[in-house]
Amino acid sequence: MPKSSQKQIDADEKKIIEELQGNAKSSIDSIAKKCGFSRQKVWRVIKRLEKNKTIWGYCAVVDNEKINKKRYIMLIKRSNNPLGDSINKIIDLTLHTMGKKIGVEIICSSYLHGLYDWMFVFTAPDIKGAKKFTEILTREYHPIINEIHLLEDIFPVKTCNIANPDVKKLKDLF
Repeated sequence: MPKSSQKQIDADEKKIIEELQGNAKSSIDSIAKKCGFSRQKVWRVIKRLEKNKTIWGYCAVVDNEKINKKRYIMLIKRSNNPLGDSINKIIDLTLHTMGKKIGVEIICSSYLHGLYDWMFVFTAPDIKGAKKFTEILTREYHPIINEIHLLEDIFPVKTCNIANPDVKKLKDLF
């Protein structure tokens, strides 16, 4: 039997990735059935994707309201000062550790291209905790920060490729 072309392998991987993004807890049997593949093929593809770090984690989508947390987005514009040792603190997740100490959990941290240079998505018990986190960040990275904007995520319609099961509640906000 001839080996699959790279184009076909890529298409098969994409199908499996889409299934995992819809529900990372799906069983291999369920994914195989939805994709029309054998169980063994799905297992091999997932293992290959994990090994080459195409997939580098799985997560649960949480209703923060039910765990008494609020979700915030922080946008940061860098100054023109050199990063210096700050890049090491970003890489080793120093800020994540600092946040945990005050009840802040960083969900997403991304280097950006555009109007802002960095974005943090995080949860905190309330706006007071979010602002305290902003103050810590400002103190720690003062020379390299030009501007910070803090936004509260009021209602997630879709998160991690999963639609909010209570999306009808959005109408109550309007």
